Amino acid sequence: MSSPNPFAGVFTALATPMREGTVAYDDLENLIEHQLKGGINGLVSVGTTGESPTLNHDEHIGVIRATVQAANGTVPVYAGTGSNSTEEAVTLTREAEAAGADGFLLVAPYYNKPNDEGLFRHFSAIAAATEKPIILYSIPSRCGIEISVEVTARLHEAFPHICCMKAAEGSCDKVARYVNTLGDDFTVMSGDDGLTLPFMSAGAKGVISVASNLVVAPLVEMVRAANANDFDTARPTFLKYYPLFKAIFNEPNPVPITYALQRTGIIQCPSVRLPLAPLSEANRAALDTLLQELDLL
Repeated sequence: MSSPNPFAGVFTALATPMREGTVAYDDLENLIEHQLKGGINGLVSVGTTGESPTLNHDEHIGVIRATVQAANGTVPVYAGTGSNSTEEAVTLTREAEAAGADGFLLVAPYYNKPNDEGLFRHFSAIAAATEKPIILYSIPSRCGIEISVEVTARLHEAFPHICCMKAAEGSCDKVARYVNTLGDDFTVMSGDDGLTLPFMSAGAKGVISVASNLVVAPLVEMVRAANANDFDTARPTFLKYYPLFKAIFNEPNPVPITYALQRTGIIQCPSVRLPLAPLSEANRAALDTLLQELDLL
């Protein structure tokens, strides 16, 4: 019998708490403790939610190392090591592996917009530098390009440890094509909280979630029910938290979720780094009201 799918469930795209311009490692530990108490299935360190665009190299590896230490083997830790520079991505992947990461999240190269052959060679170079599992991350709204089903299949055939896709393309059709083309040895995870159940109905096995920074156990139970084809149990939780899924993207991520984490006492400070600005007064008021309605304050 095959082993349980290592990517099934809810993985939190962890925020990286800041205070007075530096990483607040004590708050990061508190956030991870909140995750573990809620029964999270995995952690993703230093993705976009984790301030990857603004952390310097030492901070990037430092946050990964601190996350691995705080998780203490309880759940897997996947490190965001993608870049639009192949050389930088290879270096980050090697250093994150040395820091104890269990695998890697690799976003499509952004801004320079390589063609399919460039994408294949880019991800191949990174995959050749590690034997640990790799999650590809296709998010055209940020990168300007998507990772095609054809390139994904070619990569998985050449490097079987490229074995998961974080799909943030807004398309159930694309999820179904990943599932049909790549089969059971490859997993799709939703990259959008607001599409988790629709994507799971098309064959995704879970979500790499921003909302689970705040709401852990209910989302873990929701996804567990959906993976058991019990959508009648999963749907009420999805609908209950759907307004939160939308509200945490009313301004650029991670601004709203960091504010919500501070308001609920999980971290001490809602700071984000420039060029991101603090949450607007109107969206603070709206999020406060929603948090109150959801009994999170």
